[in-house]
Amino acid sequence: MLNLALRCFAPAVLLWTGVMGLQLPSSAQSLYNPIPLSNPGEVTDSLTERDIPTGQGGFARDYKIEFSAGDQVAIDVLSDNFDTVVTLMASDGSMVAENDDAPSNPEATTNSLLFTRITKSGSYIIRVRSFGEATGGEFTLKVTRLRPV
Repeated sequence: MLNLALRCFAPAVLLWTGVMGLQLPSSAQSLYNPIPLSNPGEVTDSLTERDIPTGQGGFARDYKIEFSAGDQVAIDVLSDNFDTVVTLMASDGSMVAENDDAPSNPEATTNSLLFTRITKSGSYIIRVRSFGEATGGEFTLKVTRLRPV
């Protein structure tokens, strides 16, 4: 039961301790390890009940990526298995941007598409989660750095 409680609250505790400058034992630190994305590109993955509980009945999976100030990025999440939500968070845990259903979605799908401009260089977290109580399934995450034409 304690392991389940630690797993549920580990992301919030780690963000809080990071802000407060506290150190957790290494066993607690190993509970939250966002998946590193070294370069923008495409990743196919699965969201399962072993991922981060959202508190709304669904689950989330986090990816860590580096962006530079001035980067313009598109983050796209596609799934035939669940209603996707994508969130971009700064390293301090603050939300930069979020999207549930892609803007101007002519097909009325529940895929997510987020466009944003990065204002500060550093590490960011891309969180893929299911909307509501959906448990998840397979999805594709696409991260693209946009270039002005």
